[in-house]
Amino acid sequence: MATHKLERTQVVPISIREAFDFFSNPHNLERLTPDLVHFQFLTPPPERVSPGTILEYRLRLYGIPVKWRTRIESVEAPTRFVDVQEKGPYAMWRHTHSFRELDANHTEIQDLVEFAMPLGMLGEVAYRLLVAGSLRQIFDYREAALRRLFSNSRKL
Repeated sequence: MATHKLERTQVVPISIREAFDFFSNPHNLERLTPDLVHFQFLTPPPERVSPGTILEYRLRLYGIPVKWRTRIESVEAPTRFVDVQEKGPYAMWRHTHSFRELDANHTEIQDLVEFAMPLGMLGEVAYRLLVAGSLRQIFDYREAALRRLFSNSRKL
């Protein structure tokens, strides 16, 4: 099974505590996800993630409805948390969210997504033709959404 990586880094004009609090609140996922995937929670999420938190949601990938269940594997406030797919479209998905304080009002956010496609070679063809570009588009949207959120106000 081939493993792929997606890495993104962005600086936001807020403290590390504010950044961690924003990202560890699952309700903010909807604010950072493009409308084209029709993200919707299936069960009400908590206000904050903790180790073992389960998030269940539905989205559309290439027009196909997909249910996804994520488990929060670890939380190291305010510097890191990790979510892993328990059920969903990938053979494996692990997303590490890391936060590094640059100064009192700026935080570097790093996303590392490690994932594997299902269906062997067919999945790898889908990765090259569709998935790689779609993931880039989703994370591009997220980056732009964060810029918009923080350009109007220092507080979320």
